[in-house]
Amino acid sequence: MSQPRLTTASGIPVADNQNSLSAGPRGPLLLQDFHLIEKLQHFNRERIPERVVHAKGSGAYGSFTVTHDISGLTTAKLFSHIGKQTPVFLRFSTVGGEKGSADTERDPRGFALRFYTEEGNWDLVGNNTPIFFIKDPINFPDFIHTQKRDPQTNLKSANMMFDFWSHAPESLHQVTILFSNRGTPDGYRHMDGFGSHAYSLIDEQGQRVYVKWHFKTRQGIRNLSAADATRIAGLDPDYAQRDLFNAIATQDFPQWDVKVQVASAAELDAWSARTGWNPFDLTKVWPHGDFPLQPVGVLELNRNPENYHAEVEQAAFSPANVVPGLGYSPDKMLQGRLFGYHDAQLYRVGTNHQHLPVNAPRCPFHNHQRDGAMAIASGGAARNYQRLDSVGAGATGMGHGERELALDGNAGRFDFRGQEDDYTQAGDLFRLMTPQERQDLCDNLAGPLSQVDEDILQRQLGHFDRADPAYGRGVRASLKPLGRNVD
Repeated sequence: MSQPRLTTASGIPVADNQNSLSAGPRGPLLLQDFHLIEKLQHFNRERIPERVVHAKGSGAYGSFTVTHDISGLTTAKLFSHIGKQTPVFLRFSTVGGEKGSADTERDPRGFALRFYTEEGNWDLVGNNTPIFFIKDPINFPDFIHTQKRDPQTNLKSANMMFDFWSHAPESLHQVTILFSNRGTPDGYRHMDGFGSHAYSLIDEQGQRVYVKWHFKTRQGIRNLSAADATRIAGLDPDYAQRDLFNAIATQDFPQWDVKVQVASAAELDAWSARTGWNPFDLTKVWPHGDFPLQPVGVLELNRNPENYHAEVEQAAFSPANVVPGLGYSPDKMLQGRLFGYHDAQLYRVGTNHQHLPVNAPRCPFHNHQRDGAMAIASGGAARNYQRLDSVGAGATGMGHGERELALDGNAGRFDFRGQEDDYTQAGDLFRLMTPQERQDLCDNLAGPLSQVDEDILQRQLGHFDRADPAYGRGVRASLKPLGRNVD
């Protein structure tokens, strides 16, 4: 297969890509060698800033197919009828590591899914866990700093991590998941995905129900032991990327069953009154016994990107992207992400990142945004403003037609820490584990805990004790062989 003729970025043919233009055979180079200058300039700028979190990821295209009718709950057209298909793009990722980190590190996994609907893009940006470490976005930068490198040593620090977690009992539920075998999934195909936050569905009458999205792997859950995860990190740090790409390349297309938990505001109020838990607290799950999973459809990944940088590295998601018939919830972490994700992409990729093919909607779109770097779809000669006499014509409710959301209470900063139950769900998870899973959890925790200061260790052990006394005893037993006698 013949290669296309080499040109500059402006399409000008390149006569010689091997030899720079010089004054004589040995003499200094000439500034007028534009091809040389352009080539070096672009090379110097080949890297956009990596994501602060979710820096290393893998992505693929596919489809979502409706298998069960939920059109009575939402006007969103992608759920309009059984058999309806919507193209998707899914980016998996590790969370805390840098772009060159190993795929098998102990870490949550990102599960960021874009639906290219006829009404615009819907981005469901979640993780492989149904919960998170914190419940208020004001704590997020501090938390992430503890997962990164110590500013003095430039090393990862167990002391920083557990100093933060031990002062935040709300983190215990997610810490229990992270240090279980689910903290090291065997690639991306063998793990579930979750929207994690509560979101909304809005029907034709503007009625709202709250939902949580679940993606259950059809490949079966498969995790790596701590020893295998460490071994593979040295042998093949791109293990999950390789596994996903090769599976799709050989037409072994991974699939997930898409399911949803549904609850009205009244049902959540009653549940909260009974349990004491805030249904919009991201550190808590909605138990399946209270809110059963309902099937919705099937997600399949069946096409690899052609260019990793253009389609995976530049993929820019935001949970603020919802289409008519979908909406948000009062979840404080979600509310913070509605701002934070889009703002991060404006900085990282650029003002017009939504013009890039992987980010652009596949339906007609028009807005009044103009100019800025890399503006390739800025409306042409169409008017770039809206007359005041047309503002609000036909508009109702909150923009997509759903009814106004009632708010109440006084504005203020409310601290419920120490007044809420942060232990029962973590203990329930521990009690669901098999004896071997409990032992693995305690052993996995003991490694980093053996390195932390004594006051941090004692504070964290106290959280394990309150979740379940056997949890605390197990971690203490695992610490003894590592030289930390904590009887």
